[in-house]
Amino acid sequence: MALPLLQYKPTTQNHRVSSFGVADLDDETPYIYRVEDANSPAEIQDLIWAAYRQVFSEHEILKANRQSQLESQLKNRAITVRDFIRGLAKSERFYEMVVAVNNNYRLVDICLKRFLGRSSFNKDEQIAWSIKIGTLGFHGFVDALLDSEEYIDNFGDYTVPYQRKRMEGRPFNLVTPRYGEDFRETAGTVTTDWRFALEQFYSRKYEQRQLREGDPRKYRDMAAAIAPKQNYAQGVSAYNIDYMKMVPVRNAAGSKR
Repeated sequence: MALPLLQYKPTTQNHRVSSFGVADLDDETPYIYRVEDANSPAEIQDLIWAAYRQVFSEHEILKANRQSQLESQLKNRAITVRDFIRGLAKSERFYEMVVAVNNNYRLVDICLKRFLGRSSFNKDEQIAWSIKIGTLGFHGFVDALLDSEEYIDNFGDYTVPYQRKRMEGRPFNLVTPRYGEDFRETAGTVTTDWRFALEQFYSRKYEQRQLREGDPRKYRDMAAAIAPKQNYAQGVSAYNIDYMKMVPVRNAAGSKR
């Protein structure tokens, strides 16, 4: 039996805003892609690109991220837009690029931005959805988001998710970096920093790592750490020797003492 989602509340009133406010009246209003509005192959292709941008957070779609089978099914109306988004989220490429390089809390925030069109309310919501990841796995977490009442009410089956609310910096799904601080080192991004490059080339540890096995220079520090003690002959002066005590003395019985 799956655990129910923990209860949480928005931290501020900003999350309850139902629109973009002033942005609804100008050219910055986000274009909403719906299947009902796609009446030509070019328009359905634009909808597909919009889905890729929303899920993979890319201004240009990489060929490696494309899911040809899902695209074909959507073009033939064999699946809904929600199924297409679900397939992209469960693809191997999304797992490699987003899921594997983030902890669960940050993963929740990223997925809420890309699938529900908003950032997480607070840490309580991140914890609640992280429990879903821990109990259902990532695929189960994706199903819980896309089958949620919030998703269905805002996007339904035929609308590409978009950023619904913002305070600044829209769209946030396109500016979210893939790697958080917890995973930069394991992902290898820190090794490209110039400080680490200098440390590699100028540290003795790096130099020793480049030496072959058996090279005496690798054991220079170990040999110096041993510091063997040397025994030298004691310098004794002739003036310090008592020769009288060294001469044997005979007693009256003729024995040495």
